[in-house]
Order: sequence, then structure tokens, then C-alpha cells
Amino acid sequence: MTTKKKNSNYKLQFDNRFTRLLPGESEQLNQPRQVFQACYSRVKPLQPSQPALIIYASEVAELLNFPTDFCTSQTFEDIFSGKLLLPEMDPHASCYGGHQFGHWAGQLGDGRAINLGELLNDSHEHWMLQLKGAGPTPYSRSGDGLAVLRSSIREFLCSEAMFHLGIPTTRALSLVLSGNKVMRDMFYDGHKKLESGAVVCRAARSFIRFGSFQIFTARQEIKTVQQLLDHSIRHDFPHLGEPDKSCYLNWFRAVTLSTIHMVVEWMRVGFVHGVMNTDNMSVLGLTIDYGPYGWLEGYDPDWTPNTTDREMHRYSFGNQGDVAGWNLARLAEAIVPIIGEAEPLQALLNEYAIHYKSAWQNMMANKLGLVSFTEPDDSQLVDALEKILTLSEIDMSIFYRKLANIDATIDPEQCSDSQLIAPLMDAYYTPATLTEPTKIATANWLRRYIHRLQQDGLDNIKRKTTMNRHNPKYVLRNYLCQIAIDQAEAGDYSEIHRLHQLLKKPYDEQVDYESYASKRPEWARERAGCSMLSCSS
Repeated sequence: MTTKKKNSNYKLQFDNRFTRLLPGESEQLNQPRQVFQACYSRVKPLQPSQPALIIYASEVAELLNFPTDFCTSQTFEDIFSGKLLLPEMDPHASCYGGHQFGHWAGQLGDGRAINLGELLNDSHEHWMLQLKGAGPTPYSRSGDGLAVLRSSIREFLCSEAMFHLGIPTTRALSLVLSGNKVMRDMFYDGHKKLESGAVVCRAARSFIRFGSFQIFTARQEIKTVQQLLDHSIRHDFPHLGEPDKSCYLNWFRAVTLSTIHMVVEWMRVGFVHGVMNTDNMSVLGLTIDYGPYGWLEGYDPDWTPNTTDREMHRYSFGNQGDVAGWNLARLAEAIVPIIGEAEPLQALLNEYAIHYKSAWQNMMANKLGLVSFTEPDDSQLVDALEKILTLSEIDMSIFYRKLANIDATIDPEQCSDSQLIAPLMDAYYTPATLTEPTKIATANWLRRYIHRLQQDGLDNIKRKTTMNRHNPKYVLRNYLCQIAIDQAEAGDYSEIHRLHQLLKKPYDEQVDYESYASKRPEWARERAGCSMLSCSS
């Protein structure tokens, strides 16, 4: 018999600046439409039939100052499933546009997300709380605004996994079953089926996107562009001062640098976002919208996890830096009318490649255990490494983790090829098929690498400690997530909780979870959900 949860008297405090200070539309009818000269539309979540909390993130709850008894109450479950709206909330969906796969898509907006309002925590920080999968909005187009359990599990786990990896991201507070059934065609191939519905509560200081500005500029609604830009500066970038032309340029510079930091961090851990459309780019440099993402397993710069991108590979691992620059150029175009001229923005865009290269080199120095990145020798060293990694199917996460075990005190010229490669063999998917030329090339690179380490003079322990802080042992491999999904769809949520705990310490040696650091098993190579994914949710 299930014990009924208690209600809670805990009071949430909201200060809804976004809806109070920015223009919204007066229309209250919730049906798909074009929304003009408004940053948002007020809309209420769809009532779930039988909400049931699966998991909540205690760290996010603490950030929001939620006590434990509130998080385990019926009230919490009702609020974050969309069943209960508090009087202090101002539920709404945001209007934005964007370029999707390089093409202007016009109005998009929160088609599957409803913002409850801006929570004010004890530190006087504003946190927008957003329900993903809570029902239709004016921006849902032909969709139903709902989300299924499988995609919601992926969203919840990845948001928190990324945070604990040290990567800027939106946070996930909770994952709740809605009790509703949702019809989905997972691979858009005509095979529809009913799936369990779920709602994730996401939290961020702001959900403003590149596309939030683009839509208004495209419509020549320049006053709205300026209102939104001034709002972003005053509330998300207050250190920049009061809005004026100089401040706008500094804002764009700050957005550029935070975007670079985010993408370089993706590259560090082998993360592929999969849908880097401009509507999925946060002006705060947060990873947002976890759809068909994935982590590199067999190292392949051309790999994308998105079935929609299987031919173009626009959003592949190796393209993410260039795509971020392209997206920033679209954001620059959107604020040109506010700046009054394009040249200063173009000058900032011209610096993008320089800043990105510098950040990427610093990141690679840390991954390789180098004191600093030295040109041109280290560029040549890294270029050679990337060629080595593509010679045979080799797991990126395991390779870098094992590379820290290389003994830099030896004379590599006195070691055989097999002796040098031995510490890395666990990273190869099919070590028995390694060709002799691949072994020779890899061993020669290792000799070069060891000589480079000897130039720095760090002892093995100090270098290994540095490398292990930057090269995670545990990442949310798609097959691990799929196992959790399979079990959850059968009513067992234990693997979700296990992964959530494991991924809080991705850089630690967790003896009890050793098997979770293993290579992708062969059964998962082509299985749906373990390799390529669609945008279906």
C-alpha cells in the first residue's frame, strides 16, 4: 500500500521581473499563433492525471533553499508536475526565433516549456523555474507540448552530470511522471506508439537565448530588441553598468567569451550537443536543451548523435567551435540596429577565433598534463595525437584517463612499442585488430609525448593529479542512460538514482562503480538510444 505524502506549508517567494518589466501579449487564448511585439505569452500548465515524483536533485534544492521535507511532500510533487500553481507565480512561455541547421526558421518559442516564474532564494538570487513537458503553449505549432519519460530522464541526468563535470549548464530540479500517455514517433519513420509522459523542472538565472533577439529584429520590432537587451544587461550582467552603446558591445563580448568557455568545456569531455541551433544558445553561456546529445566513445571528430544531422554532420563534435562562432554572428546581426553600426560587432567577431584557440589550447594543456601550451611544438603534438586517435576505434574518455598513467621518468627510446602502448590498451575497442603501422605510429607519438613531459619536469603524481582533474573517468554514456530508461519504462527507477549519484563525482575513482567507466558494449553499437537519437521527446 502506498503511503500518501503530506502537504507542505513551505512558502516560495517569487519576484517575476521578466513578465513585470518586459512586454507580453494580452491574448490569453492558448492556441498556436504568431506572437508580435511581446517577449512572452501567459499560459498555464496542462493538469497531469496522476503525478508521481521519480527523483529530485538535492543540490539544486539547496541552491533554491528548499528544505528536505518540502521536496518529499505532496505539495512539491504537485507544483513541479504543473498540477498546482501558487498565487505568486506568473506562468508563461517565451517568444523567440532561430536558425535551425543553418536556415532561418522564424518564430519558434517555448513550445514545450512553461516558466512558472522567478524564484527568489535566501541569497536574493533570481532563478527562473521552468517545466519542460507541461503542455501546449502558443508556440507549440503542431506539437502537444508534452515530453516522454525517456527524453525527460536524459534531460534530468545530463543537466546534473554536466554541472558536476564543471560545465556551465541549466540545472534540473526534479523529474515527475505525469500519469498521461503521450503519442510519439521516435525516429519519425511512421512507427508511433504511446509512451509515459513526464515533466522536468529546469532552473536557470535566465533562459534568454540568441533567438530571443533574432525574432524581433527579423520583424523589425527594434523597440522590443532594445527592451530585452537592456533587461538582460541590468539583471544578468549588472557589472557592465547602465545600457549604452559601449555597454552593449561589452555585453556582446561577455556573451562571446562565455560561449567559448562553454564549448571548449564540451570539447574537453567529449560532449556533443547535437542541436546547436541559435534558439538553443543561451546568452549566459549555459548548456541548454538536452535533446539528441552524446559523448564521443570511438573518437571521431565527424560524429553527431542527431539522426536529423546524419547527412550534413553540421553539429558534429569537431564542428562545435565553428558553429558557435557562426551563431554569435547571427546574434550580432540581431543587435546591429541597437548599436547603430556593424563594424564594432564585426571587430569583436574577428577576435572569436583567437579567443577560442587560446581557450582550447589551455584546455588541451590540462588534458595532457602540460604546464602550459607552447607554440608551435605543442600544436604539432596535438595534431599528431588527433591523427593517432582516428587510426583505430579508441574510447576518448578512457584514453585520456589512462594517458595519465604514462611514466614520464623512463627513457622511451629504450622501450619497445608494445611496452609504451600497454597502459592504453583498455581504451581500444578491438585491441586484437591493431595493425602494426598503427602500433608504430602510436608508440612514436608516445615517445614524443614523454620527451615533452620531461621538458616540464613535473613528477608523475603531480601530473596525474592535474590530468585526472580535467579528464573524467565517468560520463553519461548513451548506453548507460538507455539502461536506466529501459528499467524506468518497466517501473524500476533505481538506475536513475544510481547514475545520479555516480555522476556527482565524475573525476573520482569510485570502486563500487568501476563497470560504469567501461567502453560501450558491442550490443549498444547500433541500438536505438545508444548511438544515434532523434529530437523526439
